[in-house]
This record gives sequence, structure tokens and C-alpha cells, in this order.
Amino acid sequence: MTGPIADEGAPIVVVGGGLAAGTAVTTLREQGYAGPLVVLAAERELPYERPPLSKGYLMGKAPAEKALVHDAAWYAEHDVEVRTGTRVTAIDPAGHTVTVDGRALSYAKALLATGAEPRRLALADDAGVPLTYLRTLADATALKDQLRPGRRIGVVGGGWIGLEVAAAAREAGSEVVVLEMAAQPLLGVLGEEVGRIFADLHRGRGVDLRTGVSIGTIRAGASGGALIGLSDGASIEVDHLVVGVGVVPVTDLAEAAGLVVDNGIRTDARLRTSAPDLYAAGDVANADHPVLGRPVRTEHWDTAIQHGRVAAANLLGGDAVADALPYFFTDQYDLGMEYVGSPGPAGFDRVEITGDVAALRFRATWLRREGSEGRERVVAAMHVNDWDAIDEIRSTVGTLR
Repeated sequence: MTGPIADEGAPIVVVGGGLAAGTAVTTLREQGYAGPLVVLAAERELPYERPPLSKGYLMGKAPAEKALVHDAAWYAEHDVEVRTGTRVTAIDPAGHTVTVDGRALSYAKALLATGAEPRRLALADDAGVPLTYLRTLADATALKDQLRPGRRIGVVGGGWIGLEVAAAAREAGSEVVVLEMAAQPLLGVLGEEVGRIFADLHRGRGVDLRTGVSIGTIRAGASGGALIGLSDGASIEVDHLVVGVGVVPVTDLAEAAGLVVDNGIRTDARLRTSAPDLYAAGDVANADHPVLGRPVRTEHWDTAIQHGRVAAANLLGGDAVADALPYFFTDQYDLGMEYVGSPGPAGFDRVEITGDVAALRFRATWLRREGSEGRERVVAAMHVNDWDAIDEIRSTVGTLR
């Protein structure tokens, strides 16, 4: 790693237009970097946050501008060159260049914040039915127009995106059917007990939530929607289909450049990739985590912010470490939740729930047994509608009982 770069010369280049990119740029200027700074964003919008796409913006409660990290005036005032609708086609770590529009752009140091893209469902893609993968502001804008009374929305996948879309659609007056292969929604993240709470929440709000089902066929329906054939022989017709079956990190540039890639771009705890002067942050970064003791790739809002700050500090020659525990939140109907931690590949042995589940005010703690003494380590914890609890919850994660 080289030292701080001079104000003159080649710019710091940020590849990506999400929250990690926007936060890094902000932090660079806040920390006194006055040199050239270029942001290359594939989307046509200025860098923006993604949570509103399945929450406030999708529900019509907030304008699109609220999702922006900054408006255009901020970038002009802070002398940040933002090229939107610009796709980087290659990176040359040895030559310290990125290729844009067929031309090489030199960088002194660079940050890859290319994010992730939706995992595709070939059955849906090949059917040519009305379909949304919710990832971009344009996706959310198009989907929002579909959420209205008299419309039937099908959601494939009972993860965070699927359930948040289901909640937004129900609150907009649409009928909703959710199709989930697992026995409960969010099973892999929360386990069966807490997953059941979310299932009951949605069913109580009129969602036709079908678990333990798989899709056999998808074809165009007679009315122009999608006709979905399930493996149990049932069929469902919807006006519009939303697929939310996870995302995959966008690593094509990194792979072609010879960087180490394993479930994302591998970095150390300081977000340094395997190439000098090249960093990665946000959804695309699989970073060594000094607290959890393993590489972690987290697709959440808070990690994008934390990574953006750490990357900026280290682009300027600092020694910051990305050691914040994974954190995320969700809002569905009148349920608000904050979650801290990560059970990881080792998982958990049991979950402890305290409080009033029926009133949607409770806490959950995930524990894993360690050692011959049978002690338990808190690997994750969350609260639902217990808004004074987050600091206490965070302090328990990683402790032994």
C-alpha cells in the first residue's frame, strides 16, 4: 500500500453509484482530500440508497430525491466529477487505469463499489411475462405503478425484499401471493420460530403466503399477466410478477483484472483487494472481519456506510478497520425491526424470544453452543418495535453465557 496521494495528478476513481460509493466520496471531502475525484456510475441517477426502493419510495411515502446521497449541487460545490450512465469495461491494476467508453482513465487509487445484481429466475425471464427484479430506482418506479387496488401481485421469494414488496403492495390495496420454497419465510436468516412470526404477520394482513412450494412452469396468462404452475399441481394467475430470490455480487471487472474473488471481491479488514491501491466496499466486498473472525459479505445499508467511511480513510493512507457488526432493519406494516450480528456458516443452536410477540414488541437472541463446557455465544440479536433496545442488543452480540 502506498502513502497518501497528492492533490495533483491522477484522480481517486470510484466505480459504482450506490451508498458505499456516495459515502466514500463524502468522507474523502470531509477528511480534507481536495484532489481530483471521479465517480463512474452505471445507472443514470446520482449515487443513492437502496432501502427506500422497497420501503418509503415504493409505498409512495417519500419522493425519489430522498434516496439520493446528495443532490447535484453538492457534487458541483465539492468539485466531484460524477459520470452517470457510464459503465467501466476493464480495470488494469498494474497500469492503474480503468477503461471507460473505450478510453483508459488513470487513477492514483480506486474503489470498487459495483454492488450486486438480482439472481435471475430463468423460468420467468423466458416466459416474457410482466416482471420486476427490484434493484434500481427505475425498477421501483415501474413497480410502484403496478401497486394499486384491483391488481394481483405475485412475489417469488420470501426474503426481505419479497416481504417488503408484499407489505407495500397490500398497503396499496393490491392482492398479493408470495411463493416461498422453504418451510417459513426468512428461514435461513431467522430460523423457523421467528420466520413463523413474519409468516403470521403477512397472513394476518391478507397475503396469500404459500411456503414449501416450488414453481414448475411460468407462462403468459390469458389476461396478459403470468400464469404460474406449482409443483403440487396448483396454478396461480397474477397481473405482475416480482422475483426476489437473492442477489449475486458484481465481480466481472474484478475477475477479468485478476483480483482474488470468492463470494465477492476478497479484501482484508481494511478493504484492500489483492491489487495495490485498489479497494472494494459495500455489497461486492467479502471482507475479513476482525470481530467475527471470518470473511463477511453483507448486503445491507449500514455496511455500505461503514465500508464507505473505512475505504475513504484508507484511500488517504489511513489504517481504518471495517469491524462494525452487520446491522440491518426492516419495516413491514406496523412492524419495525433492527438486527445485529451474523451466525455465519456455523449457524445457531437455538433462539431465545422475550417480550410480547402477539403485540409485536419483543426481542430475539440467537445462540450457539461453544466448547466442552456447553456455554453459549450470542451470534445475533434483534428487537421488534422496542426502539430503546438497540444499544443493549448490540452490546450482547459476541458475548458468552
